[in-house]
Amino acid sequence: MTEEPAPRAAAPEPLARRLAAPLGVAAGLAAAFGYVGAVDPNESGHYPACPLLRYTGVFCPGCGGLRSVHAVAHGDLAAALGANALATVGYALFAAFWAVWLLRSVQGRAVSLPLRAGHWWALGGLVLAFTVVRNLPFGGFLAP
Repeated sequence: MTEEPAPRAAAPEPLARRLAAPLGVAAGLAAAFGYVGAVDPNESGHYPACPLLRYTGVFCPGCGGLRSVHAVAHGDLAAALGANALATVGYALFAAFWAVWLLRSVQGRAVSLPLRAGHWWALGGLVLAFTVVRNLPFGGFLAP
């Protein structure tokens, strides 16, 4: 009776391959933030208007997002929070996730973000609450 050879452990991926995805995402985001930082969304004519705001006068959850990116690109966190607080917090959370992703990629470890349905419902509820409050008279501090 012949014995089958023991399965060999897979060779680790080269570092450059492990870093390709997080560095590619960083390059894309740097290009987007750089463009919006250079082309001011506070000046009309550079970007299309929000259709919801244009036709209904209601601020969507993304209204002010480009202005917040412009402010972040110029290092003005207060203006970024004033333009769209939810988006600005989202940028910070993504930056933290990206740093963990990069570190784990360097270490050769996988990264996962195990979100369940409840997490998505909570996120949707937060976005909905933000949208409603910023359109009410007492929520004017959240309006762009």
